[in-house]
Amino acid sequence: MPLDLDVLRFPSLTAARRTVVRAVSTLAKDADATMRVLKLSARQSGEVDRNRAVRTGPTMAAMDRYTGVLYDALDAPTLDDAARERARESLVVQSALLGPIGALDAIPAYRLSFDSRLPNLPLKAHWASRAGKALDAVPGLVLDMRSEGYAALAPLSPSGERRYLRVKTRGEDGITRALGHFNKSAKGTLARALLCAETAPADVAGLLDWAGEHRIELSEGAPGELDLVVPPGRWSPDVRGAIAPA
Repeated sequence: MPLDLDVLRFPSLTAARRTVVRAVSTLAKDADATMRVLKLSARQSGEVDRNRAVRTGPTMAAMDRYTGVLYDALDAPTLDDAARERARESLVVQSALLGPIGALDAIPAYRLSFDSRLPNLPLKAHWASRAGKALDAVPGLVLDMRSEGYAALAPLSPSGERRYLRVKTRGEDGITRALGHFNKSAKGTLARALLCAETAPADVAGLLDWAGEHRIELSEGAPGELDLVVPPGRWSPDVRGAIAPA
């Protein structure tokens, strides 16, 4: 089944999505230009074919489609039906191609990043106002686990129940510092734990209570932020779906 822009979450973004899809597929007609714009190596030339077929290629659920450290920790294919239904209702994925989308929205394979420079179409300028407005319409608790680059494509307006997640680790000196590469794994693990929770927290206070019950060190940080503190090491989901070292 090919990409159907009309059934994706946040339908107010359909026209904006169509513009980016058109730009990507048009650029892909010129393989050399695509490889130059997307900074692809010769071994990545197959990515051009994916972009060329972005409107006609097969699709799958976004959270099953994407790969990387965060998605390895989320391990979406092993979620049970109840967790996947909760993902359908509450999990949003940020896409450079399509803006914010539902976790189970069907999308094709493609190559595009938040910092890609499409000809005559700066992604941040194209998405920020439109997509930010769409996210601002989401009621209740919003926990933003995006990297700063992707968050800039759809910035959230500050409000009482919106928090940006910072992942930190505590050193032997007791001081917390930003966690490096594996902050993504901790985020994916936390997302999985929330999807598998018996009851989803409805607000920040409920989220902090839930974290405490599951021995997850989550607390208020800088204004508009929550700090997730994890011990040093490599992070992945344990069998209970909580935060634990591998």
